[in-house]
Amino acid sequence: MDLPTVPGVQIEKFMGVWYEIARFPHRFERDLTGVTATYEMKENGSISVLNQGYKYSLDGKHKKANGIARMPDPKEPGFLQVSFFLCFWADYLILEMDSNYTYALIGSSTPDYLWILCRKPVMDEEIYIMLVEKARSYGYDVSKLEKVIQRV
Repeated sequence: MDLPTVPGVQIEKFMGVWYEIARFPHRFERDLTGVTATYEMKENGSISVLNQGYKYSLDGKHKKANGIARMPDPKEPGFLQVSFFLCFWADYLILEMDSNYTYALIGSSTPDYLWILCRKPVMDEEIYIMLVEKARSYGYDVSKLEKVIQRV
């Protein structure tokens, strides 16, 4: 998939905690609830990534995964690559985001990965619907989206 990323992303504003509102199912997030992704800029220009959540319920076993992200081309800051396994990088495309950096639609160069993120554990329904429709317009099979239970 050749998708346009959000132009003019200020990556520093993207840093911080994001709540996973919905995602395509994957084995590495199977049965996880309360999932967050935390991004932190490092002095060397890389970005640390901490994904965490709880197995089966919000009171379940805490699971976390540490990774790193990089920006291959500073002229395209909405295109990142993320690695949780050494030497394996996955494209991370910021496809939609508001100017206040409060919600984001994240995709990949394949139709198999999609996330809807928010700075709060609950997203306004009209924003969610707009992001789902945007994902559909990019060719994603949005019937695969599953909402993530969050602690409110």
